[in-house]
Amino acid sequence: MTELIKNPTVMKKVQEEVRTVIGENKEKITEQDLNQLSYFKLVIKETFRLHPTAPLLVPRETMSPFKIQGYDILKKNQIMINVYAIARDPKIWENPDEFKPERFVDSCIDYRGLNFELLPFGSGRRICPGMTMGIAMVELGLLNLIYFFDWVLPEGTTVKDIDMDEEGALIIGKKVPLELVPMRQH
Repeated sequence: MTELIKNPTVMKKVQEEVRTVIGENKEKITEQDLNQLSYFKLVIKETFRLHPTAPLLVPRETMSPFKIQGYDILKKNQIMINVYAIARDPKIWENPDEFKPERFVDSCIDYRGLNFELLPFGSGRRICPGMTMGIAMVELGLLNLIYFFDWVLPEGTTVKDIDMDEEGALIIGKKVPLELVPMRQH
């Protein structure tokens, strides 16, 4: 929601898609509604790219020695994968700190562990076991907030007042919680 509030054009575009595709006066949003929302899915991808739940994947242990970028990695070494840094790497992403869902238009990159550019849930045998539930919760939660409410900043606040600092240990969260005020129920 914070990224959408900071980017009113994206918010307007995703709300128009959601409200047009789902229709007026729907009382309950379901998983079937999600399948028809292409721009909404891009917003979710971009959100997972910029704000992974955990900045580091579960540590991995090497099974055999290998060389990577000139470094010798020995067998039984522990390796930490920094998905936060990968998702903001300017060698991979153009304007990596910018919230831009359109970057995924015509892109086969997905967040389900097959593309190493985007690994919010990890990959391989150690992929997050709660990935399916986590995706469903984020998608349905955000979809309901976008469909049923028009969101604005509190009176007297501007986009520049939004603190996007994050802090994390095992998970990443907003350093300073943002209070959003629903203007009207849709």
